[in-house]
Amino acid sequence: MSTPDLSTDADATMKSELATPNSSLEYRQHQMFPRLSAAEIQSLRRFARPMSFKAGELIFETGHVALGLFVLLRGRVKIYSRDSFGRSTLVTEHEDGHFMAEMAQLSGKPALIDGVALTDVETLVIEPEKLRALIVADAQLGEHIMRALILRRLGLIEQGLGPIIVGDGDCSKLMGLQSFLRRNAYPATVIDARSDPEAITLLGGMTTGPDDFPLVFCPNGNVLRAPDEVQLASCLGLVPTFEQSHVYDVAIVGAGPAGLAASVYAATEGLSVAVFDQRAPGGRAGASSRIENYLGFPTGISGQALAARAFQQALKFGAHLAIPGKVTDVSRHGGIFLLSLLDGQRIGARTVVVASGAAYRRPTVDGFDRFDGRGTYYWASTIEAKLVKGQDIVLMGGGNSAGQAIVFLANFARSVRVLIRGKDLEASMSKYLIDRIGSLPNVTLCARCTLRSLDGDEAGLTHLHIRHEDEDVEEVVATRHLFLFVGADPKTDWLSSSGVELDNRGFVVTGFARSEDGLSEAGERYPLETSIPGMFAVGDVRSESAKRVAAAVGDGAAVVGQIHAYLRQLTAAAA
Repeated sequence: MSTPDLSTDADATMKSELATPNSSLEYRQHQMFPRLSAAEIQSLRRFARPMSFKAGELIFETGHVALGLFVLLRGRVKIYSRDSFGRSTLVTEHEDGHFMAEMAQLSGKPALIDGVALTDVETLVIEPEKLRALIVADAQLGEHIMRALILRRLGLIEQGLGPIIVGDGDCSKLMGLQSFLRRNAYPATVIDARSDPEAITLLGGMTTGPDDFPLVFCPNGNVLRAPDEVQLASCLGLVPTFEQSHVYDVAIVGAGPAGLAASVYAATEGLSVAVFDQRAPGGRAGASSRIENYLGFPTGISGQALAARAFQQALKFGAHLAIPGKVTDVSRHGGIFLLSLLDGQRIGARTVVVASGAAYRRPTVDGFDRFDGRGTYYWASTIEAKLVKGQDIVLMGGGNSAGQAIVFLANFARSVRVLIRGKDLEASMSKYLIDRIGSLPNVTLCARCTLRSLDGDEAGLTHLHIRHEDEDVEEVVATRHLFLFVGADPKTDWLSSSGVELDNRGFVVTGFARSEDGLSEAGERYPLETSIPGMFAVGDVRSESAKRVAAAVGDGAAVVGQIHAYLRQLTAAAA
């Protein structure tokens, strides 16, 4: 087979259907759709098996799990998207030397696109497990494949492929589903039923009432009425199933920075890894609009981007990620931990890493729950930024996450009123953020202020009652949007029956046991091990941990060595 000339831009022209005219991906077509050389194809043959298709035959189909990555040796294949109404859009066409896959094929999830043979074709198919082995074994080829898979997923997101969500644009439930898919890097199209003419076409002939919205039209043809995140994930095939007889070396509960770091380092060192998170990669850090004090990113990086990269690394090295996958209970039987999931599955593991982080704290204000999701927010993403454009908003909190949100939202809101309980920001926020906030003309700080009550109407929040403690007066502030960054409480409810030791604030105690006078006693625990042998804790959920992204990543990296040592002890004891 002759090696094609990679210097031409013919492929980029042919693939321009995927990138929108103003897309940042438009000039990266050669990376999205590389043509493999004869040497590269020869290198990957040891991981592949041959497979042929007749003209007109489907190679993979939207909503169904594909066999893996296909390398096209001979023939032509058309790739197109298809929504639940049967409408199709051309994505690209592949020829000899191209490979057909995106991120779904790396993780064994249902395909987001259709691939049909235009001619008789000969291919090599690489199944997900062997694809991960190839990416690790051949670093240069693996880099090309990973980059293409990531860019193709970004292209699908830009095109808004995937499920169609129809509802009121500012409906809290619609925003929740949109945020869930966005944080899981899953494409979707959102249509406002109030103003978009296409919604009339979509809803024609359907009997719907107010309680049915948002409606979700899934690629497999199913229609969900006002689903929650778990129902949506199940319809899209995102919830994995586990082999009940398999026992993992380590089960990690939580996919924030600490959990993702532990999964990457454990998987690269040959441990079998299962990771569980009930919502999305990144944890609380994933909701940060920009992290500027994390080593190696001088211009900053969004929490979601950082989490997405770590998630892709974990997939690359073979970690089994169950997101969404909520662990409800953990127990120990015969030296093996058994984790119970919300969907009834039970997973066995030799060790457990508690990385469940912390849950957003709510103000203790009467009637606050009435406005949960109806004008109150716990993160600041581009979704919320669109809602607050040109409006007056209020933000509570004085930590770094609050500072990052203030700086981000100030670019969109007409004004940002910041409420803090202390006298200033010095004790709780990094100086670079304080200086930046001080330079923003549309941000005002209300020190020594507390929230007393909220008012609203049928649409949601309308007014806040704020008390100025120093002046002993109350003020009524008109706003439709309240952002809350007031700290978090440890997510340890799923550990209630395990008997693990917690401190007086509910965080997991690690390291040596402590006596009543606070002095360390002799013990056998590893530094990140809990009171239960083989159970470790990392990140924000760990007692006395530094609540920083870098500290969480450090915990996740350090725990792997301690897990190895513990497993060696088990092996020695068994021998």
